[in-house]
Amino acid sequence: MTREVIRTRNFAADAADFILNQAQKAIDERNEFRIALSGGNTPRPVYARLATIARDLPWESIQISFSDERCVPPDDVQSNFRMARETLFVPAAIPEKSIMRMRGEIDPPIAAEEYEDHLDLLAKQRGEHAYQHDLILLGLGDDGHIASLFPDTVGLDETTRRVIANFVPKFNSWRLTFTFPLINHARQICFLVNAMEKGNVIERVLRGDPQLPASRVTPATGDVTWILSLLP
Repeated sequence: MTREVIRTRNFAADAADFILNQAQKAIDERNEFRIALSGGNTPRPVYARLATIARDLPWESIQISFSDERCVPPDDVQSNFRMARETLFVPAAIPEKSIMRMRGEIDPPIAAEEYEDHLDLLAKQRGEHAYQHDLILLGLGDDGHIASLFPDTVGLDETTRRVIANFVPKFNSWRLTFTFPLINHARQICFLVNAMEKGNVIERVLRGDPQLPASRVTPATGDVTWILSLLP
């Protein structure tokens, strides 16, 4: 694993350029680009910028998944899918067949198993033992969580399943989330983080603090890039 840290005052532009470059590289090499989106507010301007500069991408050759989702309907204001749809999918006119939505509106364990089965089927069709993302985007919580793998939740210890329903006591709610076996199988992982808000947590993760879930993002054969916004 190699790690690169990019500190920038042009966060949205630099992050969108990074994603576009990864997409073009994957399509050139494998005729397909597999990306997992992150939720929250930080990637909003990145997705909006990507929708502007990536209109010529062959979206029919791109598979878009989600690293996690709230257990809410797709039109709910908390839905990661809704945010991505408003900022990226609709503006870039991305075809529905390129988007793999987590069904947060149904029973969480069933939704997680359904999503995992879909990824497994895609992998099997291509002769792979497990689905491998070309790029997984991740945010970083104040408590060091990534996707919906929060401290003191059972999902941290999952070693077999790739997508699970994880109960988060601090919110008294379920979340759908990738697990470390799937995250660490990616070719490239990119953290999108506001350094002005999360500076201390970032430094702890970069030092490998075992108390923070993000410190366990260590892809076996992939690389990790941190794109840090230096603007409030």
